Amino acid sequence: MKIPQDTNLRPRHPEKIKKPDNFSPQKPDWIRVKAPTSPIYETTKQLMRELKLVTVCEEASCPNIGECWQKKHATMMIMGEICTRACSFCNVTTGLPRNLDKGEPRKVAEAVKKLGLQHVVITSVDRDDLEDGGAAHFAETIKAIRASSPGTTIEILTPDFLRKNNSLELIIEEPPDVFNHNLETVPRLYPNVRPGARYYQSLRLLDNVKRLAPGIFTKSGLMVGLGEGKEEIVQVMDDLRVADVDFLTIGQYLQPTLKHHPVCEYITPSEFEDYAAIARNKKFLLVASSPLTRSSYHADRDFSLLRQARIEKLS
Repeated sequence: MKIPQDTNLRPRHPEKIKKPDNFSPQKPDWIRVKAPTSPIYETTKQLMRELKLVTVCEEASCPNIGECWQKKHATMMIMGEICTRACSFCNVTTGLPRNLDKGEPRKVAEAVKKLGLQHVVITSVDRDDLEDGGAAHFAETIKAIRASSPGTTIEILTPDFLRKNNSLELIIEEPPDVFNHNLETVPRLYPNVRPGARYYQSLRLLDNVKRLAPGIFTKSGLMVGLGEGKEEIVQVMDDLRVADVDFLTIGQYLQPTLKHHPVCEYITPSEFEDYAAIARNKKFLLVASSPLTRSSYHADRDFSLLRQARIEKLS
């Protein structure tokens, strides 16, 4: 199936311009979603524009944006919209980021309050240009939300902080309720899918969260359909359980443009159910596994389930 050419490809992904086009199979019916039309969707979009906030929903071309924004659930992406990494799966702009907006934590907190969120997910681009990778900015954002919306639970989806000493400690000083860092794929595919990352650094980050703050829920996500094998996914599950990760999400990879990594396979809904059953048998507190599952999809509902699962486990 031919994917329409992205007219913004040159400024968004300069490193991919000379790469050959990659073609993916035609999307099956189970992966299709309706275009957003809700008035509440437009209201959420307008608020993001008024406060000059970036969302991963838009930047990463999330297929669930219509459903989530209709419920006023926007995942805010801090530290700008330009990433220092060039992952082959990601549609976020690659390049040299701008200076941090010191007022951004306050603006994020204002948006959380105006949307009336009970649970919020905050993510970011990779900021390898910053000494701490942006950890202090995450901490300031958490602090601002706690001050203006003390009843809101906070989930962060962070970079790997590769070669950024003591960055994690900065965040733990203002602890979130959920610490999420996605492994994304199996170790064998890292050189092609996540060339700027290291599998064991990502795994170590999640392990260190539990070591420093055992009360924080930890979470990680995987994409499938990139060319991995089932046994490799099961091995990653085992690695995550060794790191005592609580919550695993598994979703179908979707190709943003012809220059990105192709979809090697569309995993069927029944195969996603099989992955979920395997993960539950490995004693994750919570598992979300479906074609359209994404890191922050239904995050508010899932946090309630996660908290209840811990209570049941302890009792």
